[in-house]
Amino acid sequence: MGGVIGPQRRYAELTTVEAGRVGSGDPVAVIPAGAIEPHGPHLPLATDLLVAEHVAAHAVAAAAEAGVDAWLMPALGYTKSDEHANLTGALWISGETLMREVVELGSALRASGFTRVLFVNCHGGNSALLEVALRELRRRFGLRTFLYAGRAVPGPTELGMGIHAGWAETSMMLHLHPELVDMTAAEARVPAGIAECQHIGFTGPVRFGWLADDLSDTGVIGDPTGADAVIGRRLVADHVDAVAAALAEIEEFDPARGVTAAATVTAPAAPAAAAGGAP
Repeated sequence: MGGVIGPQRRYAELTTVEAGRVGSGDPVAVIPAGAIEPHGPHLPLATDLLVAEHVAAHAVAAAAEAGVDAWLMPALGYTKSDEHANLTGALWISGETLMREVVELGSALRASGFTRVLFVNCHGGNSALLEVALRELRRRFGLRTFLYAGRAVPGPTELGMGIHAGWAETSMMLHLHPELVDMTAAEARVPAGIAECQHIGFTGPVRFGWLADDLSDTGVIGDPTGADAVIGRRLVADHVDAVAAALAEIEEFDPARGVTAAATVTAPAAPAAAAGGAP
């Protein structure tokens, strides 16, 4: 394709002629998804977007070296982050608008020759909608669709509640963009009451509807005070490796491969009842 494309294979930097050559193959579109929203007094509004773009770009470069025909697309930046609407700095669009954008983008990608799409999402507020969009794009346009939804790794003082602007995100930003991080302003906001719940939580069998200001006056949900750039480097590398590995698997993925008719499957034998036990 020529040196102007660069090692990270940015589709938007191609000419129309080069884009036509890409579309004549069997390419994978890789779309980073982030958000513009409050991340406390110590991190920039674009934290999710910056992480998503970095992870996607480096994963595409790594996968391309292994022979995967993957291309980095411009990121989705204005997304569904209305859970932060009551805090200053949230630039969000509705779920309906984001779904329409993703569906129309899928139509354009298919028309441009793409057959597979991987979303690399680093904003939790997008995840449920993008999961629905995967099937919508599959049904409407025949695209093979995939979602990498990186989750925050709770830090040692976060009681498993570090989901936003906490230990993990701050560590990654200290590695990626230390000039944008103000650790002197970092403060913990850990929802300890939720950590005590037996059934209700951010993950698990019973979820709950929440807005950021239900839990925090700063946008932080976690404890960023112990963040470390060395840890951040490892976390970022783990995400890049995971996405690159997923792209390699997508290259050969066929959901119908190995499907077996139920009648040909041998059911495991039932365990023998214990002597004197119930029948």
